[in-house]
Amino acid sequence: TSVMSGEVVIKRLDETVVNRIAAGEVIQRPANAVKEMIENCLDAGSTCITVSLKSGGLKLLQISDNGHGIRKEDMEIVCERFTTSKLKEFDDLKSIATFGFRGEALASISHVAHLTITTRTKDSKCAYKASYLDSKLKGAVRPTAGNIGTQITVEDLFYNVPTRRKAFKSASEEHQKIADVMTRYALHNSGKSFTLRKMDQDVSAGVSVRTQLGSTHVTNIGTLFGSNVGKEVIQVDHFDPQLHLKINGYVTNANCSIKRFLFLLFINNRLVECTVLKKALDSLYQTYLPKGGHPFVYLSLEMPANNLDVNVHPTKHEVHFLHEGTVVESVEKQVEAALLSCDSSRTFYMQKLLPTANTETTQKPTTTSKDKPQRVYDHQLVRTDSKLQKLDAFLTNTRQEMEKTTTYDPVSHDPKSHDPKSHDSMSQDPKSHDSMSHDPKSHDSMSHDRKSHDPKSHDPMSHDPKSHDSKSHDPKSHDSKSLTAAGLPRRRQIQLTSVLQLSEEVKEKSHKELCKVLHDHTFVGCVEPELALIQHETKLHLVNTGNLSEELFYQTLLKDFGNFAIYRLSESAPIYELAMLGLNLEESGWTPADGSKENLANYIVNFLGGKAEMLNDYFCIDITKEGHISGIPMLLKGYSPPLEGLPLFVMRLATEVDWEEEKACFNSVCREIARFYSLKNNLTNAETFSDVKSVANDNEWLPWKRMVEHTVMKSLRDLKVPTSMVDNGTFLQLANLPDLYKVFERC
Repeated sequence: TSVMSGEVVIKRLDETVVNRIAAGEVIQRPANAVKEMIENCLDAGSTCITVSLKSGGLKLLQISDNGHGIRKEDMEIVCERFTTSKLKEFDDLKSIATFGFRGEALASISHVAHLTITTRTKDSKCAYKASYLDSKLKGAVRPTAGNIGTQITVEDLFYNVPTRRKAFKSASEEHQKIADVMTRYALHNSGKSFTLRKMDQDVSAGVSVRTQLGSTHVTNIGTLFGSNVGKEVIQVDHFDPQLHLKINGYVTNANCSIKRFLFLLFINNRLVECTVLKKALDSLYQTYLPKGGHPFVYLSLEMPANNLDVNVHPTKHEVHFLHEGTVVESVEKQVEAALLSCDSSRTFYMQKLLPTANTETTQKPTTTSKDKPQRVYDHQLVRTDSKLQKLDAFLTNTRQEMEKTTTYDPVSHDPKSHDPKSHDSMSQDPKSHDSMSHDPKSHDSMSHDRKSHDPKSHDPMSHDPKSHDSKSHDPKSHDSKSLTAAGLPRRRQIQLTSVLQLSEEVKEKSHKELCKVLHDHTFVGCVEPELALIQHETKLHLVNTGNLSEELFYQTLLKDFGNFAIYRLSESAPIYELAMLGLNLEESGWTPADGSKENLANYIVNFLGGKAEMLNDYFCIDITKEGHISGIPMLLKGYSPPLEGLPLFVMRLATEVDWEEEKACFNSVCREIARFYSLKNNLTNAETFSDVKSVANDNEWLPWKRMVEHTVMKSLRDLKVPTSMVDNGTFLQLANLPDLYKVFERC
């Protein structure tokens, strides 16, 4: 302008000034540069993209890919404005399918930073490297070593725009914005590998974003946004023929609520923003989520290219499309349909945190120095009472009918009268409280091997001479240490070093707090044979009774080693036939490479026959000279194993046991027997453990529940719980009273 004359003179701006102004519109911050270059990588067909940063991308920003590269002939003009391989004329914008089309990204970066490109095509014998300043090639293109693809290095971003550079608050904030861009593109392009590295020389250096090649959308959601989001996503997949609109994506269900709305929208594979759609979906979720809660929504919309205007904003983060209101309504309708389809149930995840380090009881209030009791609040009270109803009382109305069929002694848990035709595997003589003589007409396949005895006598057992002294024994005359877990007097003391060492290892590896949980627990109810609910102090736990019972039988085998009673099978089982049945099971892992099943079955018969004497003496597994199993040990009074597992047990006994070394042999034999005896879910359909008559149309109170509560759980109180059960899912804490009070206080 001319100040003296007052006239305003219009001048043409210098080309350098024009380019820097344009560059400031396209590259507003490092995250914009990363976005532009990621889109170039994807246009080049890359499957692996790596971004490295220093100082949030202001000092160094490097992006590498394995795309098709840039030809050497194009290196001279690659950074000039409006040079592109994706657009030839204006009408091509109507059907543009690539990310870039103006050819401004690299040109804009070269005007505000030092730019270096290293690239190699698959047909080239070497890579080529060139540096650029203000869109112009600086020096010659020179050959160098390099992989197929392109590496772009941007240094000192905004070095010539000091005002813009000073406006950035911190390098960590810019790094986070770049990570946000990388996260969104990594999710949308699942199956391709994205990596973001921080190369600063401090403790925060390392990889902040990484997705694997070939990963799925659901996997990447969990990796990038957290497992609490990844576990709760549902897919939205719909095609609207009227709008020619394809909707695909993943949204969280009503189980997931986060502090801020995570909304990722791609239209025709472009990362864009749509305020109208975002508000509509956020409003929709307010019906399903608690106050202040927000969802995670990732949507990919595909529509005809001629309905979309991508040339609206310099950074292309906004687009315009036809029928916006109808499209938003259609998307909202499909998301709501997905939410309603999964609203029939809610999922609650349990933590494997048991028990806490400090499990001191809070039942007894502490006292001060003046002997004044401190107040014990309601949420600190341990509320357990043996007179309270169990879980089953709330699940069935037929319990009273069942109690009419039997007289039950709550102290001993042994029925005083039984149906002689019940399906109990241990059908007892009603004339004797603990007698184990069996009715031959019962459906049980096992009976106890013992001598006849006076029905009026209170003698609980008269034993097989092989397993016990033939004298009558009164269990009350023996202390607990002189009795086995089956309630029988010990006939000998085993002092084998290997067995003593195994018993000592059990004690050393026991977890003190978990042992206390089982010892002092209050039984709540059965979920299924392998799962039960128990309460300990103010905590409610879900325990895996399958794992616990297996450990119980293992420790029982060590404790009562060589002192078992024996169950006599009513009909001896041929080992050959059992082995054939076991080899036909999928769990056996048999393959043709192992040889024919017939040969393996014969091997098992011969092998176990050679070990018959030891198995009978120490474990009461009776194998006849004909190769039949006629008896198995009685490990726990009132419990007999499900015989459906006998074929697999026989096969594993011959193939999985270490028979070479004594300690390893005893350990593996005990493990296999314990595995065979442990509780399994198929007991729910087996007519086993029927201490009482079955009630017609009663699917809730089944005999196995009675056996789990009064036989297994009672014996578990003295279990030495191994430390391995702390984090393997055997104990799961569902709730605790103090935390529940916190929830109620907020309501």
